[in-house]
Amino acid sequence: MVTTRWPSSPRSVGQARHLLEETLNDWGLAGLVEPAVLVISELMTNAVVHGRVPGRRVETRVIRLAGGVRIEVHDANGKRPEMRQPSEDDEWGRGLALVQELTRGCWGVNTRQGVGKLVWAQVAADPSRR
Repeated sequence: MVTTRWPSSPRSVGQARHLLEETLNDWGLAGLVEPAVLVISELMTNAVVHGRVPGRRVETRVIRLAGGVRIEVHDANGKRPEMRQPSEDDEWGRGLALVQELTRGCWGVNTRQGVGKLVWAQVAADPSRR
């Protein structure tokens, strides 16, 4: 497992993507890089934009699973993300639908010890193994 605490800023999103790519390559899971990087990007962006609490950091956890990886993003805001049905003209609101597609529905939101929430998603090399 790789756990990292990040400042709640847009710059952290790119840094989290980069660390995840390095981690997956080190673990021999290069085939998961593309979908996993998209997932962490969406979850981190939500945490930084919608879950930001001044003075609090965002935490990521990447957990190796048999045939895949679990990505968790923890923030101090208790408001749960909601999947939306954006119109064609909307610039925002497609992130969780993308996570839904990339994980084949294997994601969710949980409370956590202390304040806030954790949003998790699993990306599998073989989607039938979920």
